[in-house]
Amino acid sequence: MSISPKEPKYLDASHLLNRLSKKSLSFSGLLEAIRLGEDATLTDFSKKLGISRSHLCDIEQGRKTVSPARAATFAKKLGYSQKHFIALALQDIVKKDGFNYVVKLEAA
Repeated sequence: MSISPKEPKYLDASHLLNRLSKKSLSFSGLLEAIRLGEDATLTDFSKKLGISRSHLCDIEQGRKTVSPARAATFAKKLGYSQKHFIALALQDIVKKDGFNYVVKLEAA
């Protein structure tokens, strides 16, 4: 799979993670994968995001969901696509509420 110069690398990585895990990528899983990929501790990564270590742990473990606004803030701080982060955060919320829908975002 090649990546064009205009296509961000994270899209390729998320596609690969989806294939490897054989299940849909979640916001919590993405955040944990980024942290582990950076070889960062929970403490260091939580400081980077501006949240507590315990809150980050709760997010990564799926005990807490993240609002679209907070997902966008995390994306900006980490240098990733806000659209991708928001879509995954919304997907986690929809799934947690027991709905079997797929969230896809399009620019208005």
